[in-house]
Amino acid sequence: MSLTYAIVVNGPAYGNQTSRSAYQFASALIEEGHVLQRVFFYQDGVLNGSALTAPASDEFDLVAAWQTLAKTHNVELQTCVAAALRRGIVSEQEAEQNQLPAANLADGFEQAGLGGLAEVMLTADRVIQF
Repeated sequence: MSLTYAIVVNGPAYGNQTSRSAYQFASALIEEGHVLQRVFFYQDGVLNGSALTAPASDEFDLVAAWQTLAKTHNVELQTCVAAALRRGIVSEQEAEQNQLPAANLADGFEQAGLGGLAEVMLTADRVIQF
């Protein structure tokens, strides 16, 4: 039986294992034939959406991995806009709206309010938080 999942990521891309574990879980559930509808990045999890991360060449590039997963499997990647702005993760629209000099939200990510999280919690069969 195939289930629809949503994942909430609260941990940063680097500094602890939380986001990497979420990514590994996401990959495994897709491999098992389930559907991953959306990954919602909240609190420090929004740091996964930064286009300015530059891991060493021998390190796993988690931001790129999320982007590839999203593109390959049609998964929505949403960062909480309020948490993102507090941490300097800014979309083009938010940069313009807040008169900021630049945007740095990585391709494939979008900014959304907590309504995006509430919506997926109502529509997914399972919501897993990391």
